[in-house]
Amino acid sequence: MRARQSRPSVARVYSYVLGGRDNYGVDKDLGDYFIEDLPGSEQLAITNRQAILRAAKVMAEAGIRQFIDMGCGLPAAQNVHEIVRQVQPDAHVVYIDDDPFVVAHGRALLAVDEGIVVLEADIRDPGGIEKHVEVQRLINFDEPVALLFGITLSFVNDEEDPTGIVQYWTDRIASGSRIYASQFRSGTTREAVATANKILEAFGRGRFRTDQEILSCFGTLTIDEDGLRPCARWRPDPADPDSPRPDLTIWESLVVGAMARKP
Repeated sequence: MRARQSRPSVARVYSYVLGGRDNYGVDKDLGDYFIEDLPGSEQLAITNRQAILRAAKVMAEAGIRQFIDMGCGLPAAQNVHEIVRQVQPDAHVVYIDDDPFVVAHGRALLAVDEGIVVLEADIRDPGGIEKHVEVQRLINFDEPVALLFGITLSFVNDEEDPTGIVQYWTDRIASGSRIYASQFRSGTTREAVATANKILEAFGRGRFRTDQEILSCFGTLTIDEDGLRPCARWRPDPADPDSPRPDLTIWESLVVGAMARKP
């Protein structure tokens, strides 16, 4: 655990920016950099999280009752299972994260019944995830499955084949399944470059990608009619008085998402 404390964690920094308290000094230092030195950049985390929850609701409303959250992060004020079970009360949810700190907290706070599990696994090992006994128990791949990749593919290097990861699941999920993914979008402004450099320097991996590169990660899936949009504008909540956003900050334009369906 000492090694984990010497370097910031994506999940812990993300949680800190969202107002969470389960983090270490190194996570707070990085989070404070974004909040204080790049004011407004915390919207990367905020709008991304809001879009993930909206995507989960859309999937549940489409009738899907099986969810795999690839890189769930620390428990938040609202979590995927709470959103989808408002629509599908018997939904099964598998939370995945590679940080044992995150997994320990998730098991304590998210796994409230036998239909929810939190697993320590790496999204770069889709075969290992699929074959996990708990995934086999909760997920029936002969029926539609919803997969959420909330920013996690941005931390998969090109040589680790993010498109191949999505294609692995595409080949295994049933017709009618859906995949939502958000990623960091590359930009050329001073603020965009500073944000990208700081994130990649701090975590030592990943890449900001162009729209074309992000869309290519969906492989053979069919992108829905919304296409690729900034998360702040992806399926805005009509009940939210601030939606849809007429203008975006520089940082809000740097995180985009799309949903795709397996025909």
